[in-house]
Amino acid sequence: MPIHDQGYQRYQGQRVPVGRAWWTMARMHLITAFKRRWFLLLVFAGWARFLGYAAFYIIGPVFIPQMASFAQTNPQTFRNFLNGQGFFVFLITIVLGGLIADDRRANALQLYLSKPVTRIEYILGKAAPLLILILGLTLVPALCLIVLQIVFSGSVSFLANNLFLLPAITLASLVRALLSTFMILALSSLSKSRRFVAIMYAGIIFFTLAMQQVLRAITGSRAWAAIAPSNMMDVFTDWIFRVRTPQPVPVYVAVLVIVGLIALSAWILERRVRPVEIVA
Repeated sequence: MPIHDQGYQRYQGQRVPVGRAWWTMARMHLITAFKRRWFLLLVFAGWARFLGYAAFYIIGPVFIPQMASFAQTNPQTFRNFLNGQGFFVFLITIVLGGLIADDRRANALQLYLSKPVTRIEYILGKAAPLLILILGLTLVPALCLIVLQIVFSGSVSFLANNLFLLPAITLASLVRALLSTFMILALSSLSKSRRFVAIMYAGIIFFTLAMQQVLRAITGSRAWAAIAPSNMMDVFTDWIFRVRTPQPVPVYVAVLVIVGLIALSAWILERRVRPVEIVA
């Protein structure tokens, strides 16, 4: 009967430097999401809207001169594109909203944090998939529209005359991604059910919109728009795209609300993502 040595054996696998655990988690979530056919259809639908914009505003007038009179590319075109992508951002956020809730339901949070994984790495590993997907549906296609405009016009004059578009698109996409990601992760850390997390997030988005309409009708003040995160994103985005239309609140109010929501979400995550469950 053979006798096997059960003593110490040197690890023969690949050694990963400390601090990269977050990417392992993020990559796992991305691979799992893209294995679902309906998720691929959702991402494709988001990019299909980009193809529609490209065909109508960029490519169409080149091959059909008659379209040039009513399909003009201007800064408002990119603002409207990002605003429309908000629907797909909402769906992606809802779909991936249970990343922390699933771990809490399976009691995996304690297992993650018992390893050499810090809370920052854990939160980053959960936030990275959302940030990558949201930016992939907002920042990347919007920049591609600018590239197509330069290629098919054969000139950089449009970009030279509207150079602010590059930082505007980047900032608008990044702020939207950060707000959506931190809000959904904070809600996910409060529950063990991904369905309840999705309901809470949808409730916050739509309930605040309905409530501000009711309060505005009662008081006649447009300032109630500040209670709706969606409205504040619109005010902020209009400002950075230099859209001069009457706004319900000054832009600094919108910035304070957005920063406050992100800070509150970060505080909730700091309190809820712990290696042990604290019961009051």
